[in-house]
Amino acid sequence: MTDRLYIKDGYLREFTATVIGSNADEQWLILDQTAFYPAGGGQPSDTGIIRYDNETLEVTRVISFQDEIRHLIRGKLPSLGQVVTGIPNWERRYSLMRTHTALHMLSAVIWRDYQAQVTGGNMEPLKGRLDFELEAMNAELISEIERKVNAEVAAAHPVSARILSRPEAEKIPDLIRTKVNLLPSSLTEIRIVKIGDLDLQADGGTHVNNTEEVGKISIVKYKSKGRINKRIQIELEDLPYPR
Repeated sequence: MTDRLYIKDGYLREFTATVIGSNADEQWLILDQTAFYPAGGGQPSDTGIIRYDNETLEVTRVISFQDEIRHLIRGKLPSLGQVVTGIPNWERRYSLMRTHTALHMLSAVIWRDYQAQVTGGNMEPLKGRLDFELEAMNAELISEIERKVNAEVAAAHPVSARILSRPEAEKIPDLIRTKVNLLPSSLTEIRIVKIGDLDLQADGGTHVNNTEEVGKISIVKYKSKGRINKRIQIELEDLPYPR
């Protein structure tokens, strides 16, 4: 099993690890610990590089398979027991952290003020979309939502995470705001992400430490996906990356 370093520190830009598994035919390797985020929960995987000796491997995708995290690579596979250095693509990671936090804030505002659950979603660096169980949507409502979300960004809410036992987590009202509960029944511990007093949700992804880091959120498009299903697409302003 791989120790998921990104759960503890989403800002970790470099780490060392030991190779504990690999597959030459499918070009992937497993490390004893990793800061690379595997695709899941609507958040795309990290990319980056892995170095050892005089070799540099390109990490093209990271996936979670049962209890394994597989790093799909281009390059010469290291041997088992080899110590390597992993370097996630920081600009991509930080863009996804900002986007993920922005989508949480959007869902929190719409839940708080309009009691609409999320029915689907997706994200890319600096843009994403959420679908909501809403009957009506118009330009005036969209402008109102955008204004409210950006007010919460400017409020500089701290963002934090903690792990709770499943029984503890399930006592939290409205912990799951998606129409379908995506938490596997096998989970005995649940990670909770808190955004100030605005949002408290189960989530396994990466986030910024403060909502100010999100920057301005623009709702660039909205459309109906059915009688009670409406889609909102957002984009974030391009800001300098923390060095």
